Amino acid sequence: MITAFDALADPTRRRILERLRTSGTLSLSQVARGLPITRQAVTKHLDALAAAGLVRVQRAGRERLHALDAEPLRQVSEWLAPYEAEWDRRLSRLRRHLEEEA
Repeated sequence: MITAFDALADPTRRRILERLRTSGTLSLSQVARGLPITRQAVTKHLDALAAAGLVRVQRAGRERLHALDAEPLRQVSEWLAPYEAEWDRRLSRLRRHLEEEA
């Protein structure tokens, strides 16, 4: 089983998610437009994103339409939150140190 973390590790998948985020529901042809990979490769990436729960697929006649499902990203965000807070603390300390030196 592929997790959201597995799916997000690939830059092409992140690019596909960004396209779905900004453009909404898209067909395979619309997702593949402008990507430097084959439609078959795009299909594999979309299947991986769907397996991770990041993309919903629905049939519309002969087409499969793909839409972003951002809910699994909430889990990623919650997992990353403590690391983000730690970096914020470190950057604040650095900022104070640099202001004291100036």
